[in-house]
Amino acid sequence: MHTDTRPDTPPASQSASQPFPAAPFIKEIGRGVKGARSMSREDAAALYTAILEGRVSDLELGAILLAMRIKGESALELAGFMDAAEASFAPLPSPPGDCAPVLIPSYNGARKLANLTPLLALLLAREGVPVLVHGVQADPGRVTTAEILAEMGLAPSATSVDLMDAFAARRPAFMPIETLAPRLAWMLSLRRILGVRNSTHTLVKILQPFEGAALRLVSYTHPEYLQTLGEYFSIAAPLVRGDAFLMRGTEGETVANPHRAQQIEWFHGGERTVLVERDAPTDLLAEVPEARDAAATAAWIGRALRGEVAVPPSILAQVEACVRAARALRA
Repeated sequence: MHTDTRPDTPPASQSASQPFPAAPFIKEIGRGVKGARSMSREDAAALYTAILEGRVSDLELGAILLAMRIKGESALELAGFMDAAEASFAPLPSPPGDCAPVLIPSYNGARKLANLTPLLALLLAREGVPVLVHGVQADPGRVTTAEILAEMGLAPSATSVDLMDAFAARRPAFMPIETLAPRLAWMLSLRRILGVRNSTHTLVKILQPFEGAALRLVSYTHPEYLQTLGEYFSIAAPLVRGDAFLMRGTEGETVANPHRAQQIEWFHGGERTVLVERDAPTDLLAEVPEARDAAATAAWIGRALRGEVAVPPSILAQVEACVRAARALRA
């Protein structure tokens, strides 16, 4: 039986005595889809900082999260939330080498298709790219990347030393969000109480925890997030934080669909270009694991790495694009 270990309250060290006056913010964002007004980047950062520090009451926090769920985040609100989020945990040291690190968020897992995110991570690491996968370790009803990596003998990383050891050995590192950013893990856990996702579920997918530049692989599931995230990476994300690939998710994961490549857009140096075109519909399907459980998927990925079964062409194209971008970013 799955036991959820996410905290039910903010970590004690983050509590502050001064309550935050959230009512003026709720008044602006809580007017519904048509009447609500977006916050400035500075106000969004102040509000999210107070939330992460535990200075917003439960009643106000519920109102804020539901209001934002209905209104939707603007690009500048996401930027303000991200400013606060990245200030809430210690950054990771950037690894040395010819390639910038690649970040693969994994918060969805798989239900219908086998989860091939670990295959993407392992292929990139084999090319010498430092790969950090971050996300949840378990999710009822889904097969997570962490579970598959564990079947392959790759344990979660607990420290930055663990990360560097994995990078040096050309292995992908997996760090649970509870380890990487405990305050954000607490925010994710509120889904159990409210029954719906909140803005933090978007933030963790665009998180950049390294001190230096990195390549973020980012996916979206709803069309409106293509516009919002496109605006975020075009006008609000600091260029010094690196690049991003944006694509429609494969069941929410950032690995290419094995049967039909999605369009991938590259945000680099303030420019937005289409890196990979979307494949036309076809009846020709790639070979994938027949079973979707962690053990069967891990075994199939091992065969693919040994060349015993073919890696889907869409994933090979994604690997090639990531390697090129990671090298260009470091150069």
